[in-house]
Amino acid sequence: MEAFFDEWNAYATKKALKSRDIALDRMESDAGLKIVGLTGIRRSGKSSLLMLLLQKLIHESKKAAYVNLEDSRIKDSKTILDDIIKWFGDDGYLLLDEITGAHDWEGWLARNHELLKDRLKLIVSSSLKKLAVPVKPLRGRMLIQELYPLSFREFLQFRRIKLERTTAGIGRIERALDEYLVYGGFPEVVLANDKTDKIRLLGSYFNDIIALDVSELSGEDTTTVSTFGKYIIEATYFSASKCLNFFKALGHKIGKQTILNLEKYSEDGYLFFFVPIFSYTAKDKLQYPRKAYLGDTGFLHAISGRKDKGRVFENAVFLEMKRRLQPQQEINYWKNKEGAEVDFIVREGLRTTEIINVVYDLSDEKTKRREIKGLVACAKECNLKDSLLITRNIEGTEVIDGVKISYIPLWRWLLNAH
Repeated sequence: MEAFFDEWNAYATKKALKSRDIALDRMESDAGLKIVGLTGIRRSGKSSLLMLLLQKLIHESKKAAYVNLEDSRIKDSKTILDDIIKWFGDDGYLLLDEITGAHDWEGWLARNHELLKDRLKLIVSSSLKKLAVPVKPLRGRMLIQELYPLSFREFLQFRRIKLERTTAGIGRIERALDEYLVYGGFPEVVLANDKTDKIRLLGSYFNDIIALDVSELSGEDTTTVSTFGKYIIEATYFSASKCLNFFKALGHKIGKQTILNLEKYSEDGYLFFFVPIFSYTAKDKLQYPRKAYLGDTGFLHAISGRKDKGRVFENAVFLEMKRRLQPQQEINYWKNKEGAEVDFIVREGLRTTEIINVVYDLSDEKTKRREIKGLVACAKECNLKDSLLITRNIEGTEVIDGVKISYIPLWRWLLNAH
């Protein structure tokens, strides 16, 4: 076993990696307080982030080690976590990748955090959201950070595209944005030069998440889960009843509860997100369709072959909002009885803090009226004076019926520091 641990640690120490807009200092200091949990969609860079942190700690002459628990040579051992302690010791920074695959990982973390709290600093990762919703022994003992595919700012850094606000510089940024929306932000995909390679990578990621995460968690076969996934990719709104009808039309026998389980587990694997309507009643949230978003914009073109600019535009905004979201905030969409709608409404408890509509092309007057109508109606209901309309190329402000509407191009909003 020790030879495998040494191998992983040596690999992580020497691997050349690109930095991310993630505060490694914060992760290091947090580890002195609680167990740090890093979670997010597969291939988004969790392992690389742990390795970057390892390299930082070693550079600071601190005792640290990294082990990937998905290694097929060690993953089935029931004593693997204790074996790592015997190898590493009971002090320093221990970075454990894909911890949720290990036997009794929750009990082990709880015990070692309690017994070795001031000595052993544990930083762990998983591609499953259950790390972020721990069982009772771990509640109050963890600080969770969710990692998403590259932000647009990180995408530009990976591609070595300089941020220049000249006319030519903005042109380069806009072309980069088009590529970012179509092929997404998975680091390996971003660094691939050939478009066919990008599509192949995205397809393999999608299938891996289907098989390794959603299918395993739900207990359903991969064909059922894959069919569900392809349905969601084509659907702007998700309704269990409509999804059930889709399966029945294919001659596939499946129950509504299975559909709801697939919704839950695909979100637990960060493959999809389902945003409920804003309502003060739980009944409305359950009855109204949820808006469906992909874990990476690149999945749309890679799996369906479509380039729906409006869909990926809105999806990119959603993912960036998830990156910026504070723990006490939640995202809903808003709709009134007259049919006016707002894509995103951000809530803190009972208070609405932000409302946003997203539209790729605002040149059509009917489209513009519809988007403004939704923002004004929502702002009045939520007692807000400001709203935001993210577009492809419009910038400026106007006040309509007492509500200020700020127009901003998507590239500029994505690059704004929050």
